[in-house]
Amino acid sequence: MNIERLKQIALEAGKIVKEGYRSHKEVSHKGVVDLVTEFDVKTENFLIGQLTEAFPGYTLVGEESHWGSYHYEKAIYIDPIDGTTNFVHGIPHLAISLGVWEEGEPVLAVVYNPILEELFWAVKGEGAYCNGEKLGVSTQSALQNALIATGFPYAKVNAGIEYRWVIDCMTNLLPHIQDIRRLGAAAIDLCYLAQGKVEAFYEIDLKPWDVAAGILIVQEAGGQVSNVDGARYNFDDKSIVASNGIVHGQLLEKLEKI
Repeated sequence: MNIERLKQIALEAGKIVKEGYRSHKEVSHKGVVDLVTEFDVKTENFLIGQLTEAFPGYTLVGEESHWGSYHYEKAIYIDPIDGTTNFVHGIPHLAISLGVWEEGEPVLAVVYNPILEELFWAVKGEGAYCNGEKLGVSTQSALQNALIATGFPYAKVNAGIEYRWVIDCMTNLLPHIQDIRRLGAAAIDLCYLAQGKVEAFYEIDLKPWDVAAGILIVQEAGGQVSNVDGARYNFDDKSIVASNGIVHGQLLEKLEKI
């Protein structure tokens, strides 16, 4: 497994994202508020071409090109631009996310924000890093002092169960935490957790390409990942909860079951 090649592919793809960030974009909708641009597709096509050559034998699961199962013996989960809405609006919180999984476990991860020049990466058993600096989660133990990251699902437009879960969780949490941040890119949220910038992250209705890389980066930085019931997270779960491990139980007590 070659983490250096995976990093290089992400860096090269970042040139396409940078080009798009600074230029006019043709925006279309996959859903009522779920955006896609030609740069999402162009970046994913580039990544698939490079990864096919560099990692033969892996199923490539891309946000813009994959339909069907999420579960494979060997797979690379690709988000060409996590945070497309930020990308469209010129907000620099976005990332290319590449997560390599084998037999249901993450083994390599790269999350690259080409706008802020932040390159996060991890190898199973070897730690997590950003631009060469080793990462470690926050040591904050009091939920009241914890800064929590979250996101809102696209299904919010239907004001259904997902919307209600988001509102109820925020109602439960806000009096008992320092504050909530909603940056608009789950991969970045998980990396900032690994970096110790936030104490925890939770969200509903995410896809594997949103979290496949970030999960390993959090774990290798000493953090914990589960579903809202506290069980081991898998791609079929409706919810994901990640933390520094210290406030995990306190956070789960405030989140609604689903």
